[in-house]
Amino acid sequence: MKIWTVDDVMTQAVVTAGPATTYRELVDLLVSRRFSAVPVVDEFQRVTGLVSEADLLRKIEYAGDDQPRMFESRRRRGERAKAHARTAADLMSRPPVTVLAGATLVAAARTMDDEQVKRLPVVDGLGRLVGIVTRGDLLKVHLRPDDEIKAEVVDDVFGRYLIGSDTSVTVEVENGVVTLTGRADRWSAADMALRLTRKVAGVVEVVGKMSYDFDDRQMLSTGLGFGSA
Repeated sequence: MKIWTVDDVMTQAVVTAGPATTYRELVDLLVSRRFSAVPVVDEFQRVTGLVSEADLLRKIEYAGDDQPRMFESRRRRGERAKAHARTAADLMSRPPVTVLAGATLVAAARTMDDEQVKRLPVVDGLGRLVGIVTRGDLLKVHLRPDDEIKAEVVDDVFGRYLIGSDTSVTVEVENGVVTLTGRADRWSAADMALRLTRKVAGVVEVVGKMSYDFDDRQMLSTGLGFGSA
């Protein structure tokens, strides 16, 4: 079963900025390319930060407001400082939130959620930029054709992982919803079929209509499952 990674969906030709890129150049870059952010890289293509529209908007937000207010938070002071920044080195948010090449889509999605970011520069082991992945890129997996999803369920889930069990199942896929109909020799095989199918990239939901001949849940819970000594 193929495990999809950020390498499968990321954009490889990434537009970047350097530390000395000016404010005006950054605005022109984001507006002309319709980007919401751009990674900043050094001379070795290592990602040092990210400049977003929010970073650039500080100059508008704090225009004419030079004096810090009493009890102003550290975050607000940092935002105010960006209002006077002229280059990417001073405007960028750092340290950058990145993801390693080869990371699974699940790992990337969790990182985006945990860090509350919309995009992740993809880096190699040395921190060098190799691509960028967005929330929209992660959703591309759900554009897989139904017949492609069905083939993976049939060939990998049942043809590879459940080949040793006496399981007879019909697989139907419609708009990413997989329906499994048939019979398994035991509950654990039917349960594994459902769980493995849910992990197939592009599956929206799994509808289980499988019966089984023997309920082995009690044996499994006591450690007396099939194949034990």
